[in-house]
Amino acid sequence: MAIIKPFLAFRPRKDIVTEVAALPYDVYNREEAKEVVKGNPLSFLRIDRAETAFDDSVDTYAPCVYAKAKELLDAMISKGEYIQDETAMYYVYELVMDGRSQTGIVACASIDDYINGVIKKHENTRADKELDRITHVDTCNAQTGPIFLAYRAKESIDNIVNKIKSTEPEYSFVSDDGISHNVWLITQGEDVKEIEKAFSDMSQIYIADGHHRAASAIKVGLKRRDEAVSYDAGAEYNFFLSVLFPDNQLKILPYNRVVSDLNGYNKEEFIEKIRENFNVEKVSKTFSPEEKCTFGMYLEGNWYKLTANDNIKSNDPVSGLDVSILQDYLLGPILGIKDPRVDNRIDFVGGIRGLGELERRADSDMKVAFAMYPTSIKELFDVADAGMLMPPKSTWFEPKLRSGIFIHKL
Repeated sequence: MAIIKPFLAFRPRKDIVTEVAALPYDVYNREEAKEVVKGNPLSFLRIDRAETAFDDSVDTYAPCVYAKAKELLDAMISKGEYIQDETAMYYVYELVMDGRSQTGIVACASIDDYINGVIKKHENTRADKELDRITHVDTCNAQTGPIFLAYRAKESIDNIVNKIKSTEPEYSFVSDDGISHNVWLITQGEDVKEIEKAFSDMSQIYIADGHHRAASAIKVGLKRRDEAVSYDAGAEYNFFLSVLFPDNQLKILPYNRVVSDLNGYNKEEFIEKIRENFNVEKVSKTFSPEEKCTFGMYLEGNWYKLTANDNIKSNDPVSGLDVSILQDYLLGPILGIKDPRVDNRIDFVGGIRGLGELERRADSDMKVAFAMYPTSIKELFDVADAGMLMPPKSTWFEPKLRSGIFIHKL
């Protein structure tokens, strides 16, 4: 059963939370991160991406970069820009995007639940990306970016959250990208107990986004256990910072693909090869798939609708995903993209950027673009429940959780 516990958060003062709250560290490249920090010196990105304090001759992963992150975080705490709550509690975190609200519980999840499979994953992680966050968390002695978890909606939690949301929020601000962020504190003992019990009755919780942050938190926790003189089940390093959302409030956007060439085919030959497993229909305007097993393709100024033939559809949790169908019957065998994780001929474009970005890329540095139908929350749960893994870049969640609003010290 899941252990989802309240905790003593370090939080920014109300008057600076708008400036502090930052998009996740991995949304930006180094140059973009430097621009954000230059324009907002209070942005938490300067701690999450402390290489922004150095010139480009300093390696992003140099020891001095992580030492700088710790120095900056400790300075904000010592100056009173971050204040620790006096009582362990849960927090309610609402994000509103384009009029759609999703509200989660901010809490700490157990690393043992990750290890024993109560908290389920659906993606592989890369060792190099893990090492970066392992070093960051271990050096700062803190988890600074929450892991995005999902659970099957439960009425008892909904009732408490809705009651809390009828009161005045602790924080309420709109970020530069137009997302509204609202935070409430859950301070009543009975509410805390009810939430803790509701989660303890769950046998499955799912990582929606943040697999590398989660894997890194677990490895830091296990490292701290090994270093401890004696085992302490209640030690903070046994838990990781999370925001847990009910599945019925979440929306997954498509994760689209662009490829740099046609693998030696001309346009006519390429389309003819596609027809072996897909119906290909030229359309007069941009095409965004509205049902499973359909794909939009943009090539040489034209849009096409691709529909998978019945013989390549599958009920298997992974093989039946649209991202798998495209990979297994087009990207791999026709375009020669054998491993999309490492092949530099393919790139991935989050659905938030729209179809115009696909056209721009295919007309500039790439050759062909594919618009996907988004993976569903049910498909994500089905894959994780089967103990299987999705292909890379299967899901794109919006809106993104902000870092720096909650800090979990180890």
